[in-house]
Amino acid sequence: MRSISINLRKNENVIKIQESAGQKDIIKELKQKLPDLKKLYKEEKMPIRVTGKVLKNIEMDEIEKIIKEYLDIEVKFDLPKELGLSSIVKTFNQTIKTSETKFQRGSIRSGKKIEVEGSIVILGDVNSGAEIIATDNIVVLGSLRGLAHAGAKGNKEAIVAAGNFDAVQVRIANIVKEIDKDLEIAKNQVYIRVQGEEIIVEEC
Repeated sequence: MRSISINLRKNENVIKIQESAGQKDIIKELKQKLPDLKKLYKEEKMPIRVTGKVLKNIEMDEIEKIIKEYLDIEVKFDLPKELGLSSIVKTFNQTIKTSETKFQRGSIRSGKKIEVEGSIVILGDVNSGAEIIATDNIVVLGSLRGLAHAGAKGNKEAIVAAGNFDAVQVRIANIVKEIDKDLEIAKNQVYIRVQGEEIIVEEC
């Protein structure tokens, strides 16, 4: 089974990655197919858009590096952001294969602090005044109003996801983001990650 497919379009070329493809197979196929794609490029700088599979930042960096070894062009990533019961297992399998995951049933009340090694999925709300600290990812299926600190031991690949986001602050690794209540940000189903040295809050 192929790991990638390349579609030639009018204003861009699209590399679609199969959802089940492993990173080693993706890189191997890119190295096989990029020389042929390079032959189609002359003076034009038509960008490449990569789509299809949820990727970690380190995987995107590796794919972009391989493409740029063959083509001096812009590489854009248009990847799905997943959240919810149907995708939690898939997301964790792709991002934290070596991480322990704890499932916490029920809401976390104000004043309570939970610390875990690995990742945690909260099957409820995290109320204002509560604190969740994990060395890897934090997923809250309900509302996140308290403090979430993912990647607490320095893992900047960690993420925070919530069914509803209404917190005043969120932390990933050593990076802190204060939420300005006057600014309009995504509230429902958010995916929070580090980009560069900044925390990004995105709507799923």
